[in-house]
Amino acid sequence: MLSWKAMVQHLVAMRTYIAMSAILFFAGMIVGGTNTALHQYLNSQLQGISDIADQIDQSSNPMLSMFLFIFFNNTIKSIFVMYLGAAFGIIPLFFLLVNGMVLGYLYTSMNEQGVNAALLFVKGILPHGILEIPAILIACAYGLKFGALGFRGLKSLFFGSRKTIGAEYEFFATRTVAVMLLLVITLLAAAVIETTVTPWLLSM
Repeated sequence: MLSWKAMVQHLVAMRTYIAMSAILFFAGMIVGGTNTALHQYLNSQLQGISDIADQIDQSSNPMLSMFLFIFFNNTIKSIFVMYLGAAFGIIPLFFLLVNGMVLGYLYTSMNEQGVNAALLFVKGILPHGILEIPAILIACAYGLKFGALGFRGLKSLFFGSRKTIGAEYEFFATRTVAVMLLLVITLLAAAVIETTVTPWLLSM
């Protein structure tokens, strides 16, 4: 297991990929908020979320059900985008863009309906999003790095040393275990906030 110092150093070394994740996410927000051709698709994404929320509201313990859904949904998706990024980074790329577009579209739609979207986002997104969004961006950054290693592995298959890329893969993969543990803890805290603090703020 990595020490905290080693983990921080590794995250610093990943700064380029983390920055790429942030850029893709915010690019998705801009596209989702400005491209009307995507509204039907984004509406279907929001409707799916609404349908799940309705089912949870009908459960015997809505707060616990919501907490479990949010935590496991975010955790499983984070693990998937991190490790399935090995398929040339396609999945984390798509995940960042789509989630950014949904958020951007939601913000624009609320403004068009006369809702104070900025205030609603501060109350409904910021409290848990300050933990959740960076965690997801970091997971996607590792997925993009796996994708880059996949391209390098393909190149080395024909032109270079497979032993070298194999050692780099192993080195990187072992570091993702400790990072994923940190992300799970962060997403757990975010889920607690989203199911307790966020509803309270929205009710004010």
